[in-house]
Amino acid sequence: MILLIFAVLIAMMLVMSVGWVFQRAMNNGGWGDVFWTYGAGAACALAALVPLEGMAAPNLRQILVAALVALWSLRLGTYVAVRVAKGSEDARYAGLRKEWGRRFQRSMFGLLIIQAPFTALLSISILLAARNPTTTLHPQDLIGLLILVGSILGEGVADEQMKAFRADPDNRGKVCDAGLWAWSRHPNYFFEFAGWLAYPVIAFDPHQPWSLAALIAPVLMFLLLRFGTGVPPLEKAMLASKGEAYRRYQARVSPLLLLPPKTTEKPA
Repeated sequence: MILLIFAVLIAMMLVMSVGWVFQRAMNNGGWGDVFWTYGAGAACALAALVPLEGMAAPNLRQILVAALVALWSLRLGTYVAVRVAKGSEDARYAGLRKEWGRRFQRSMFGLLIIQAPFTALLSISILLAARNPTTTLHPQDLIGLLILVGSILGEGVADEQMKAFRADPDNRGKVCDAGLWAWSRHPNYFFEFAGWLAYPVIAFDPHQPWSLAALIAPVLMFLLLRFGTGVPPLEKAMLASKGEAYRRYQARVSPLLLLPPKTTEKPA
């Protein structure tokens, strides 16, 4: 399995290097997200399909895990690609471009290339799920499937709610706080994190304590989205554009997890 993780690392270093060149040529940092999503999906799905020792072909669980990875990659990658292709740069990268100034491209290379070892770490969870030593599919495999499909659907609902909000001219300059966005300031990020819980569920084997290492993917994804390149830079950009309205929104609504909104008004 170590060789497969290393193969994912090398593949993603190549993918993200090409991604850096492409986003620079297009003058839009969002293309880096497209290359990561498609690249990580392809690399991890192919790694999951490498037959177990002594077998000539991948088993059903390997095919299931690879399909889950591919489904996630195609859904998210296509959504991001369509958005980026429209020309407007994601608020996170627009903010970083302004903050980093002339060193933007140099810093972007570092930001993109670090995603190669990050993906290699994520692949540990995927490979542990794909290479679960039990020979037949179990109920936990179905649970993992439902978790990932449910997360993809939830992320799609969140994206569509935001799209509809922005399409209404009456909402110009306002903060979206309807639907899932009333329970989380970033419900799309929440479902992205939740989807990675599918792999430790599939990987878990009470007779193999090392299977708990599959938790590394959801833990890393939560930390990245909540404290890394997800919530912090986006909220910085939102505060700059929405001001006090967004601060009030922050006071009421959870930053990532889906939780009931707080009541900020004092009772009469």
